[in-house]
Amino acid sequence: MAEEEKPGARQKLIGGPGILLVWLYGVMVVGAVSRSAVQISTDFDKAPLAYTLSAVAGLVYGFITYSLVRGGEKARTAALVCCAAELVGVLAVGTWTLAEPSAFPDATVWSDFGMGYLFIPVILPVTAIYWLNRARRAR
Repeated sequence: MAEEEKPGARQKLIGGPGILLVWLYGVMVVGAVSRSAVQISTDFDKAPLAYTLSAVAGLVYGFITYSLVRGGEKARTAALVCCAAELVGVLAVGTWTLAEPSAFPDATVWSDFGMGYLFIPVILPVTAIYWLNRARRAR
C-alpha cells in the first residue's frame, strides 16, 4: 500500500478554510436531498426533470462532502472531478433554465445558476476546485 493510501497517512483536505467547504457542502446535501425527496414523493408528475436533477445534485454534494472529509490523494482527485462535473452541471442547467424556462415547470437546485440558493451552487465548485488544487500543490 502506498504511503498516501495508509489510513493514518492521508493528507487532510479540510484544515483551515477547508472546514467551511465541508460545512457548506453538508448544508447543500441536506437542502438538495430534502427538497428533492419532498418534491419527488409529492409532485413528481409536475416536473420530473427538475426534481430528478435536484436529487442528482444532492448525491453529487454528498460524494464531494465525503471525499473532502476522507482526505488523501484519491479522495482529492475524486472530489476534484466531481466539482468539475458539478460546475458543468450548474452552468448547463442554469443556461438551460434561462434559455428555455418552459422545460422546467419548477426550479432545480441549479436553476438560474443557483439563484434560489444565493448562487452558492455556482460559487461552491469554483472555490472547491481552487482549494483542492491548492491542497495538491501543498504536498
